[in-house]
Order: sequence, then structure tokens, then C-alpha cells
Amino acid sequence: MSAEHAHLPPGVEILATLPEAAARIPAGAEARTVRVTLSPGDPGAPPHRHPGPLFGYVTQGEILFELEGEPPRVLKAGDALFEPGGDVIHYQGANNLPDAQSQLVVTMFAPPGSPVLTVVGPEELAERRHLRAPQP
Repeated sequence: MSAEHAHLPPGVEILATLPEAAARIPAGAEARTVRVTLSPGDPGAPPHRHPGPLFGYVTQGEILFELEGEPPRVLKAGDALFEPGGDVIHYQGANNLPDAQSQLVVTMFAPPGSPVLTVVGPEELAERRHLRAPQP
């Protein structure tokens, strides 16, 4: 445990920290806590964007996670994630397990009334193909 967290009571643990998070939150945003539950093998939502940044935690299973400009990675229960929202495309958020449910909980900061996600069309995906990390 670091000295800065030594004051925490027993059972309280800092899992992840995002420096300068406040600078990423849109003015007037509301915080939304969202639970995403994926059945075995569920591919998740198609490529999309979120209206603001989100910070989350995988609570169960494994999530195949891919953001524009980053290679796909597998997040397991106990792993934290960050997504900047805005213009960045979220390509994958799939259940990586064919035989078990996976789940994550995120807190999103977004303008009131904005959709949780907006699907990106095939034309825009083609235009931004050069921004996607090479696929294995």
C-alpha cells in the first residue's frame, strides 16, 4: 500500500486512479452508473461512441475490449478500464467467454439527456479505418 493510501480503513482499496480526470468531463455533465451484462459469447454492441468519458471495472468474467487506436485486449474480473468518449470509436466490448456470463460496471460522465451510446455507420468506419490498430 502506498503512503498516500495508508489512511484508508481496513477493507477499502484503491483499484485504479485516473490523473486529471476532471479535465475530461464535459461541463454540466451528469454521472451515470451503468451495468453491462453479457451472456456467454455475446459480441456486445456494434462499433459506437459514448457522449463522454467513462471509468469502469470488470466485475465478472472476461471482456474483449477495443478502442480506436488501441489493440484489442482482454480485461478480466478485477481489471479497470477508461474510455475517453467523444470522437473515439469503441469497436469491441464483447464477452470473451463462450460458456459464462461477463459483466462490467462503468460510471459515465455525459451531458444530461444524451444517449448512452451512438452506433457508428459503415461509411464512417471505412473513413476512419486508418485510425484502428492493426488486428492480430
